[in-house]
Amino acid sequence: MAQYYKMKTIIKHKPVSFDDTSVAFAGKSDTRLRKMYWLFAAMNQGALVDVGTALIKLSLRLHLPVQGLIKYTIFEQFCGGETIAACEPVIRELHRYNVGTILDYSVEGEKNEAGFEATTREIIATIEKAAGNPAIPFSVFKVTGVAHSELLTKVQAGTKLSTQEQEAFIRATKRVDSICRKAHEHKVRVFIDGEETWMQETIDNLAYQMMQQYNRTEAIVWNTYQLYRRDSLGNLKQAYHRAEQERYYLGAKLVRGAYMEKERKTAEEKGLPDPIQPDKASTDKDFDDALRFCLNHIDRIHFCAGTHNEQSSLLLTQLMERHGLVANDPRVWFAQLYGMSDTISYNLAKAGYNVAKYVPYGPVKAVMPYLFRRAEENTSIAGQSSREFRLIEKEIQRRRANKKT
Repeated sequence: MAQYYKMKTIIKHKPVSFDDTSVAFAGKSDTRLRKMYWLFAAMNQGALVDVGTALIKLSLRLHLPVQGLIKYTIFEQFCGGETIAACEPVIRELHRYNVGTILDYSVEGEKNEAGFEATTREIIATIEKAAGNPAIPFSVFKVTGVAHSELLTKVQAGTKLSTQEQEAFIRATKRVDSICRKAHEHKVRVFIDGEETWMQETIDNLAYQMMQQYNRTEAIVWNTYQLYRRDSLGNLKQAYHRAEQERYYLGAKLVRGAYMEKERKTAEEKGLPDPIQPDKASTDKDFDDALRFCLNHIDRIHFCAGTHNEQSSLLLTQLMERHGLVANDPRVWFAQLYGMSDTISYNLAKAGYNVAKYVPYGPVKAVMPYLFRRAEENTSIAGQSSREFRLIEKEIQRRRANKKT
């Protein structure tokens, strides 16, 4: 294993302030900042988001010419472009401020063998783009992009598969392996995103198979742990013990989670125990405990805190300092979504931490499901849109005051 930046004595990190809007929006022109102001002002209005989403869906079904409007508003805010090449300006701009790009192909392709093969080729293209490029530290994919969700669910449930299903699962496993093998060849870290409870165990097992094969000298393949699930912290600890036992490195992306309403509704409909934490405080506790666990086992675990939570981000900086790790220790990363929480991303990056943004891309119409989720999440997450809006407003006022002096 390569020698990493671990010190025997406590070292002092640069102070981080998540209220410094001059750093967060340094790369935004006044015009872009005003566009962001009006966009988040609109997303602050729950009723307006509901009506707007319904109108956009209707317009797209009727083939009305709304894609141009979408492209230069919500798409521009939350996506990097329609193709990998079109994302280049965003990649360069982020890298200018020491923020990496994670190219996230956010197209929900055709759920057939041809669609799965096309998605596999696109993910491999993101890996080839990242190869040797310090501006793109990770690639990412969803297993449901290369395999039927129903098939993954059946495998987890232990349902007897037909011959055709067995062959389909072998092909799906080969697609996952082809992605991870390419990542290993190019030394590009790759995230396997988390998904719903009823197929996550299947995904976990695939991830650990890939780690056992490709994480012998460093963490290339990284699995995702959604800490809003009651069992995720325990699963993380079990994964560590498995990695320790089998002598490979565990790559772990820690997130709070993305499917809470769907998970709870499905569990209720099927009469199953609720897999989700009883409240946000429990999720926050497990997330922060997961940070502590990873740092306590940093010689075996390389990890990323995928969070928009300022308290957890600040905690991780403090824990790194206590553990004697320099800010840019290559085993520890922070990540946020493009278009959100720039005060976290840019201020961490300026203080020397490893930071990357998930940058979704794909044709405007094809990424609309992703954009609808962003609008809904910004409205439903307590204070998320309000905080983004207030910080943008603060930066506009700061610039106006500077112009007067």
